[in-house]
Amino acid sequence: MSLSVFDSADSTLKILVIDETPIRRAILESGLKEAGFVNVTMLDSASHLVEQIYKLDPDVILIDLENPSRDVLEQMFQVSRAVRRPIAMFVEQSDKATIEEAIDAGVSAYIVDGLKKERVKPILEMTVSRFKAFDRLRTELEETKSALKDRKVIEKAKGILMRSRDLSEDEAYGLLRKTAMGQGKRLADVAEGLVSSFELLKE
Repeated sequence: MSLSVFDSADSTLKILVIDETPIRRAILESGLKEAGFVNVTMLDSASHLVEQIYKLDPDVILIDLENPSRDVLEQMFQVSRAVRRPIAMFVEQSDKATIEEAIDAGVSAYIVDGLKKERVKPILEMTVSRFKAFDRLRTELEETKSALKDRKVIEKAKGILMRSRDLSEDEAYGLLRKTAMGQGKRLADVAEGLVSSFELLKE
């Protein structure tokens, strides 16, 4: 999926539209085609949504519902967990709790009422923009968590070496680093292996 370049004439962007109502479906399709998006797949049901998305592999998902049910929101959870895609949800009416649930489910844009074909392109652009911003934050958070985990296991491994071999902190770190370089592994992976072995021997 390539969303780094977003052009109104980008015919390669694969868009999946899900709408049970033919009139609304036609509005979305017309709005997309007028904006230059020709690679559009239309579905008239949200059933088996995860399987459909795996099969079609869209870049962006637009789903139009009168009132999103719990089942549909749960499917959105499944989609957001399984495949990271920008999702815009159009609804006729809603409440604060449903909006919060939709955002938690990974919906990038939640649009209540007022579906017009001239709004489709800016909504699509906003959906992709929000998705990219959230995805960047999520990636940064995952990297931070991973770095903290690595630091903890390295500290633990250093402590084991300092006690078992009577080494200073610098010496223990140097030994871990030398071992990692010799084995062509990440320092954290060597540290984790040492900690796992030590804990296994304790049992």
